[in-house]
Amino acid sequence: MSKAERTRQFIVEKTSPIFNTKGYAGTSIADMTDATGLTKGSIYGNFASKDEVALAAFDYNLRQVNAIIDAEMEQQVSARDKLLVYVRVYDNFLKYPFPVGGCPILNTSTEADDTHHLLRNKAAEAIAAWKRRLTELITVGIQQKEFRSEVNPEQVALTMMATIEGALMITKLTGKTNFLRTIMQSVKNMIEGLS
Repeated sequence: MSKAERTRQFIVEKTSPIFNTKGYAGTSIADMTDATGLTKGSIYGNFASKDEVALAAFDYNLRQVNAIIDAEMEQQVSARDKLLVYVRVYDNFLKYPFPVGGCPILNTSTEADDTHHLLRNKAAEAIAAWKRRLTELITVGIQQKEFRSEVNPEQVALTMMATIEGALMITKLTGKTNFLRTIMQSVKNMIEGLS
């Protein structure tokens, strides 16, 4: 990795918690210089704009979440157990190294849906990739006779995603982690009901 690549990575690592917590509009250049200890010129010498830093920060935060899910899924064999990873991880998110500020998809989509089309597109791509992953996993479960043949993979995937993201939003808004546990139990029941 070149010095320029290391500097870019450093800037992303230091600013990603700020973008994920304060959002794009709420993150100032002063926040970025304070977090990195670099000057505005140093930051913009490595990134063309605040937009470019924010997009890289989103990618970095999303990779963190995906790495947690991937590591847990690698330990599972059945499609059912792989789906249940989402319940276990999100139900116990404090035990995992989630990005500061929580789910980058939720945070970015609620802020950027009408205000920042590049970030909105990033969040939409992340949702599409998540849906594909879940749909494929459910399809494999049907093929392996773990799940009933009449199960609609896309419907289950979208319902799981909406329920998980809704649970995170409600929990973040209210500060009540028992709400998260209650909702994640519903996701678990839905997965177990696929058989």
